[in-house]
Amino acid sequence: MASSPLDEDNYPDPLVSASRGGAGLWRVVVLAIVLIGAAVALSTLGDLIPSDLVLLVLGVLAVVGVFCLFALAAGLFRFAGSDEIRTLPKAMVDSLPYGAVVTDRDGKIVYVNAQYGNFPGAISDGVPVGVPRLFAGQAEVSEAIYRLSRAAKDGRPAHEDIRIIGGLGGTMADPNRPAWYRVGVRALPSVEDIRKPLVFWSVEDITRDREGQENAFLELQRAIDYLDHAPAGFFSADAQGRVQYLNSTLADWLGHDLAEFESGAIRLDDIVRGDGASLLKRGRADGEIRTEIIDIDLVRRNGTSFPVRLLHRAARLADGELGETRTLVLDRSRGAADGEEELRASEVRFSRFFNDTPFAIATLDSAGRIIRTNAPFGRIFGWSGGEKSLEMLPMADLIAEPSRDSFARAIASANENRSEIEPVDALLTRQGEHAVRLYVSGSEASAGSPERVNVYALDMTEQRKLEAQFAQGQKMQAVGQLAGGVAHDFNNVLTAIIGFSDLLLLKHKSDDPSFGDIMSIKQSANRAAGLTRQLLAFSRRQTLRPQILEIPSNIDDLTVLLKRLIGEQITLGVHHGKGIWPVRADLVQLEQVVVNLVVNARDAMPNGGAITIRTDNVTEAESAHLTYTGMPPADYVLIEVEDTGTGMPPEVVEKIFEPFFSTKELGKGTGLGLSTVYGIIKQTGGFIYPDSVVGKGTTFRIFLPRHIPVEGEVAPKVVAAQVKDLTGNERILLVEDEESVRAFSARALKTTGYEVYEADSGEEALEVLDEIDNKIDLLISDVVMPEMDGPALLKKIRERLPELRVIFVSGYAEESVRRDIADDQSVEFLPKPYSLDQINSKVKEVLSAPRRGKDGVMPGAE
Repeated sequence: MASSPLDEDNYPDPLVSASRGGAGLWRVVVLAIVLIGAAVALSTLGDLIPSDLVLLVLGVLAVVGVFCLFALAAGLFRFAGSDEIRTLPKAMVDSLPYGAVVTDRDGKIVYVNAQYGNFPGAISDGVPVGVPRLFAGQAEVSEAIYRLSRAAKDGRPAHEDIRIIGGLGGTMADPNRPAWYRVGVRALPSVEDIRKPLVFWSVEDITRDREGQENAFLELQRAIDYLDHAPAGFFSADAQGRVQYLNSTLADWLGHDLAEFESGAIRLDDIVRGDGASLLKRGRADGEIRTEIIDIDLVRRNGTSFPVRLLHRAARLADGELGETRTLVLDRSRGAADGEEELRASEVRFSRFFNDTPFAIATLDSAGRIIRTNAPFGRIFGWSGGEKSLEMLPMADLIAEPSRDSFARAIASANENRSEIEPVDALLTRQGEHAVRLYVSGSEASAGSPERVNVYALDMTEQRKLEAQFAQGQKMQAVGQLAGGVAHDFNNVLTAIIGFSDLLLLKHKSDDPSFGDIMSIKQSANRAAGLTRQLLAFSRRQTLRPQILEIPSNIDDLTVLLKRLIGEQITLGVHHGKGIWPVRADLVQLEQVVVNLVVNARDAMPNGGAITIRTDNVTEAESAHLTYTGMPPADYVLIEVEDTGTGMPPEVVEKIFEPFFSTKELGKGTGLGLSTVYGIIKQTGGFIYPDSVVGKGTTFRIFLPRHIPVEGEVAPKVVAAQVKDLTGNERILLVEDEESVRAFSARALKTTGYEVYEADSGEEALEVLDEIDNKIDLLISDVVMPEMDGPALLKKIRERLPELRVIFVSGYAEESVRRDIADDQSVEFLPKPYSLDQINSKVKEVLSAPRRGKDGVMPGAE
């Protein structure tokens, strides 16, 4: 779907999903009993624990918490972001470009994708309606809907094309204009946990396709009309001599009523005098198609005859049978084309036809040299009138070397009067990448004329660019979705590993033999978390903190670090243009982009060299003349990172932004550096393009959109809260469908004194609230959960507790979560993976802060 308002890397969310999951009720009861028992035991035996030990543990936790907050402010921790986890079947249904509804055979809806909701009337009182009900108010389609409903009931496949004047809900601008919908239904295989058989309904708006078909039909009718009323006759006959088609002009000449003509009713013997019909049933035995000129007489219906010239084509099929013939008829009767004015008018008409076509036409001699061209030829082939004449220039000189052999073979075939000549796809030698498709045909030789070959050239440049852009975009989108999904799932695992490592560290002193092993586990998990952040950066699902940046000063601040990274063998030059415009981007992420590019440049120069960083402004007019694919004209700030390294061949350049692709030796790189750069730049709204020449070096060009600040706009400053005491006794409801993550989080909060209630789904969370009379101080919930997700749960809870403090946790970006809860600014966010100190610090920070309403304003504040 081309550039719809949808996020480039996300499918639309389904309107209805009735998937089943979760633990059984008995498991919940057993778990509740165990947790209650643990809480009672802790409260009973709490006095037996020495107070000095409690104070020591709390002191250590406070020091670690303060350290983590400073580390967060210094940028050592970064947030990463969110999207819904889908199974492959659901992802396929959600990505369909048409409405899809899954129901049982009784019509009960099980699943509805977002596209279905775009049809007027598909949503009633906030609930999707079935397909039969969607079309229920259209009397003219009742029979078709009935047939489809019967097919759904019987489990049979069926589809109908439905025509509605004005469209569903009168959506057509013209109320008299018909809209077309293709509605289909088919049975689905049995699904686990769903006993009733399911059917799949599809609803697709095919108005444009039908109108296109109608337009094509009208064009065909127009072409037939042109042929019918051409100033020459035309007919076609089969191998048995039966006339299959004749145009209106020839019918008038012969005295036949075209309205009464039936294919095969007239034979060649009926319209050709004497043995002339045998001349039209020949054809070469080798199957070669050749145009013959035959002068004979045709017979009118009244028995009189008139002389004609036939331009006749016939050929034998592979089995030796004669195929259908194509014959042009010219009336040679006296006075048929009398007068110089008629000749002049016909020449003008031909000239307009020849020069006003949207494609280039050239006639060549037998050696492939240009004899004549039409007007568009110079434009398509980039040949201006000030250059030397095209006459007698070998046309192969205008074509790039790889296609010249194919073109030469096509010329040879045209000289041999071959009828079927394979088109030649070629690049042109003119500046820039310009492609054409050449159609070559032979020309009839005439005395005194060297013309032997006709060439028709279609400009394919834009189509090739669009095809390449689409293919690259599809590939990068698919890889990004895969990378983001893997990172999201892995973040859940890492949360449990890091969290339980923290819990173990609470029980082991630094001199404990197991302490080092536990620290190694945690450090390895933190390194893995860094990899997931890079994957999320590539898939454009990480959390960004955009602010207004002055690029020259930001790069100057990095210079000392960059020089230390590249060493003494490589020189670093920085050059800034005048008056560089501000941009809006995440400073930390942009610095990572520059560092990654400089490090890559360093690795490409093992024997030393030079790295140059340049900044400049690119105006909209200047960007319009750039040839980079996919970048619209606009004002940009350009950042160039150039090296004098080994360079890269084109096949490597095509893959450098793919995750885990690396040209370095095994073990010397993750292959995520440039993919991270790509994701950050794309998520920022910019563009990045590499230019590389083997043996000379590589230049990366980054185009960031110019930011025009509004009056009074300043860069936001993030101030870390100073949290020392992480203990508390508030009541917290923890909702998390991943058991290991939930278990760690609950233990982490209980160790600091909180009373924690657990739920593994949104439905169970509401049940827990009922049991405790809605008496909680904080809700901590995962965002993506089966049946009822975090935003849906929040909506339900807000009806009961409008001022409840809420923390959402997720493995995706905070921005994605915010989109789902745009009307509730009081929700805080904690990214996965998180440690024991991070969750306790976040909880303490939220509980210590003043209450805020859904609009983010404290109650009573103006």
